[in-house]
Amino acid sequence: MKPLEDKLITDEMSFKIIETAENLVTANGARNINVRQILKELEITNRVFYNRFHNIKEVLDIIYKNTIMKIRESIPENFEANTKEEFFDNVTDIVVCSLMSSYDYKMKFNQYIFENDSLSNSNTKWWCDKIKFLLDYAMEKGYVKQLDSKILSYSIWCFVRGYNADAVGRNLPREEAVEIFKYSFNFLLEGIKS
Repeated sequence: MKPLEDKLITDEMSFKIIETAENLVTANGARNINVRQILKELEITNRVFYNRFHNIKEVLDIIYKNTIMKIRESIPENFEANTKEEFFDNVTDIVVCSLMSSYDYKMKFNQYIFENDSLSNSNTKWWCDKIKFLLDYAMEKGYVKQLDSKILSYSIWCFVRGYNADAVGRNLPREEAVEIFKYSFNFLLEGIKS
């Protein structure tokens, strides 16, 4: 777990509170969690909680940030492709890996994470930068048409994020969601190939 930033007290109990909150969210959903549940589960007082956190939203924000970091860490940092086909296969694998990873996490935190994804400029920027890097690489290699990689990276981010949110919101089984996504994503890739 990542270190806590700007907390009133950062100690082992802070991490226990976050872990307990995460377990409660997994069992009951983010909308149904409150401070009383954490107090009861850990057998602690209000003071113990509020000496470390201002409110439950602060705890959920930490869980959200940790979740986003886990998803990001599942993405390979570098990759090389020797052929156009290998490039597009790698891109599809990266996106599917990200989808599967985020799907599992988002099923636990569904609406909370979707809402925070919308509000988090740093997360949107991180993903758009990664996608732009891949598009620029593909243009340099001649794998895709000349295009505005900044605009397209944002559009792809919206497509992937929107698809994921809908599939999670409708409780599609992960395998079905991945198969439908791969089918649709392939059409997007076909449209930009050179």
